[in-house]
Amino acid sequence: MSTLLSAAVTAGPLSAGWSVHTLWMRHRIAQARRDPLTGLPARAMFERRAVRLLRRGPVAAVVIDLDGFKGVNDTFGHAAGDAAIRETGVRLAEWAEPLGIVARLGGDEFAALLPLADWDLNGELVALHEWLCHPFGYEGRTLRLGASIGAACTVPTRPDQWSALLRRADEAMYEAKRGGGGWLLTDAPVPVMASVNGRRAGRTGTHTPSAGGAA
Repeated sequence: MSTLLSAAVTAGPLSAGWSVHTLWMRHRIAQARRDPLTGLPARAMFERRAVRLLRRGPVAAVVIDLDGFKGVNDTFGHAAGDAAIRETGVRLAEWAEPLGIVARLGGDEFAALLPLADWDLNGELVALHEWLCHPFGYEGRTLRLGASIGAACTVPTRPDQWSALLRRADEAMYEAKRGGGGWLLTDAPVPVMASVNGRRAGRTGTHTPSAGGAA
């Protein structure tokens, strides 16, 4: 056997091992970029895609928060809550894609970004709210959730406008939730509510300890 052939035979298993390792690493990286429960893009991937979409023309940001989610968890257990989150993810992806992008921001909160040129946004928000409120099946039961939806539109050309756009949609969602649910399309040119670390004050993770309080 030639020296070259011997080297190739010896290197074969090692090369195969590295190929398997590379595929495994790529799979782990892809998993890290997606929400494990819904398979939707996680926030970091969503924001990268959003910046690219923002450069193409008029867009709408939509923030969705489920109503009654805690009641489902408390009454039927966390597995039922997980089923509700997965079903919401499926419905949102079918609603927004392939023209738009959808992500789970965390908990029972989702976001979408849509190009405005091909959408009747008011009609789409009505349809989306009705669909998210439509009951779903879980272990022989029929469960129902509500939804609060906020939307904001802009014609940005700079990626640094993305954070403000999402905050405007989040503020509209908050106003819709305070009004009992439904949807609200804001025309505010800039965010108007107080923020903590770039997020609406009062959202989970934005509370700061009071003076003299526990750290």
